[in-house]
Amino acid sequence: MPSFPKSQFVRRTLPITVFSFAAGLAMQVFGWLAPLENLYYDSWHLLAGKRQDARYSAVVAVDDTTLSELKDDPLAFWQPHFAKAMETLTLAGVKAIGLDFIYTVSAEAWLRKLNLPDSDISRNYDSPFRAQLAAGNKILITQLIELPSGELEPLLPPPDHLMLLPQGLNDLGIANLYPDGDKIVRHFAPVVIPDPQFPGIGFSTQLAFRAAGVDPTADAWDVAGEHFVRERKFRPIGYIGPPGTVPRVSMGKLLKPDALDDPEVQALKGRVVIIAADNSGTQDFHFSPYSRQLFGFGGEPMIGGEIHTHIIETILSGISPHPVPNTLQYPIALLLIGACTVVFLRLHPAKGAAFGMAAVVVTLVPVYLLFLQYRLLDIANIHAGISVAFLSTLGLRLTGEERKRRQVSAMFGQYVSDVVVDRILSGGGGIPKMGGETVEVTVLFSDIRNFTTISEKLDAQEVVEMLNTYFEQACEPILAQGGMVNKFIGDAIMAVFGSPVHYDDHARRALVASVEIVRVAHEFRAWMEQRFPGRDLPPFGIGIGVHTGQAVMGDIGSTKRREFTAIGDTVNVASRLEGVTKEFGCVLVASGETVKHAGPGVDTGKTDSVHVKGKADAVEVIEIRGVSDVAPAASA
Repeated sequence: MPSFPKSQFVRRTLPITVFSFAAGLAMQVFGWLAPLENLYYDSWHLLAGKRQDARYSAVVAVDDTTLSELKDDPLAFWQPHFAKAMETLTLAGVKAIGLDFIYTVSAEAWLRKLNLPDSDISRNYDSPFRAQLAAGNKILITQLIELPSGELEPLLPPPDHLMLLPQGLNDLGIANLYPDGDKIVRHFAPVVIPDPQFPGIGFSTQLAFRAAGVDPTADAWDVAGEHFVRERKFRPIGYIGPPGTVPRVSMGKLLKPDALDDPEVQALKGRVVIIAADNSGTQDFHFSPYSRQLFGFGGEPMIGGEIHTHIIETILSGISPHPVPNTLQYPIALLLIGACTVVFLRLHPAKGAAFGMAAVVVTLVPVYLLFLQYRLLDIANIHAGISVAFLSTLGLRLTGEERKRRQVSAMFGQYVSDVVVDRILSGGGGIPKMGGETVEVTVLFSDIRNFTTISEKLDAQEVVEMLNTYFEQACEPILAQGGMVNKFIGDAIMAVFGSPVHYDDHARRALVASVEIVRVAHEFRAWMEQRFPGRDLPPFGIGIGVHTGQAVMGDIGSTKRREFTAIGDTVNVASRLEGVTKEFGCVLVASGETVKHAGPGVDTGKTDSVHVKGKADAVEVIEIRGVSDVAPAASA
């Protein structure tokens, strides 16, 4: 059953949904949800593992083996070795070669700086390397550094090398990687500095463009179905797998005489190759989405050269994560948040919280499946919206519903049980119509026999004590059966079953309560004898009349004194039936209507048709002796 009336339910759902959606969107815009969204994004990579084989790139690793084989040569003087590796790669049929080592002075220039005696080696040491640069399809890296003034300056290769590059500055690429705030590299900038007079294209982008055969001097490029423009704009890297996914060949193998016979070298044909450091002494390690620790998986960094190969794969394959358009994102978010809001309004807060957590987990499944198709659906803002919706409905309950509880308790708390109050609050119908409505009810009247005689033999305080003690015991069965103790009329009790909370079996409940009141009255007789011995009081007894029919239930009275009560012919008949018990010589009678509505299992006695005051037609009156446990299923 819903926790709110239908009209109120609708009025609350839409504002809460819109507010929660807006709150989640605002948190996303302000960047508060970025850590959570990144966590999801990285987790998808870890769950997916290797997504596909590298088709366009490879790494030639300056690994520990290579360092060991060339340990006698300082790295600053490795130009002949790099030249030999480049020559082998060219003969193997690679499309482009990138050297992921930065140096700003040539070996020959440094040797001249030492003022050593002139020799061929000091003049031609770099010749093989120069020849490779002049042959084209080689991209050297440049690194942007920030000066104390805040300006960015590129670290360029030596001028005597730079002048040999066939395309000059366009044979350079900026190698800077741009991690997010958590130090993880998820995006790349194809163009770092848009100025065409500046070596502003990214290192990996320059290599991909060279392999694709596009002009690096253009203002825009179309590669593998993707459009690139000369502007600084970040794109997601389409990582194809964890570290080690991209083929890796030790540079030492390229330096061997029979290198071209090596299957690993032959497999480099048609690829873009980056010569990069991958040894125990390198500092060129970066965190990728696969570096995040998740349930014991991940945590391994990736060398810069390999990250660049993943960028090359992204560009040349045309496959990269693309966000779902906002025209779909927003309706999906509104739908999910709205659906959760509906459930939150219907469920108890504890169950609502459990449902909310389950919804968060379940919604991750389609988001992951979309990720596998390279589609990114922002989910953190939706989860934030669901959380806000839950907190909003919870706040609504703590304010509006609690206010309603106090209102209902004030109206009915003295007349009905706490269970009935709870049913009023959770029944979906809200507070009964205080202006009056006609409903079918069962009315019970109970009166104390010989009350006038008893009250004459007791003082006022003793009469009040007797009534309070008896009423306390006699009202318990009424409340236990969901009835409303409507009023006390002197020594009489008037109770109503079936309103303010409706029960289909209100007639049977009234009879069960009446039988229990008869038992209470019988036991109360002993209390009277013990409490007032020697007073010559008549034996304590009661009479009960019960009738079922239509009655008007409403808030009746003046502006200063009002009460929720029943009025109408049904009430009058029940009152008259209570008086008929004296003529019948029994304690409890009910009308034929009540017995008919009560169903099977009612133990009856004498039956007669009597005319009651104020009613033209005779009323069937039946003595009630008991009610068995056999009864039709009751429902509220």
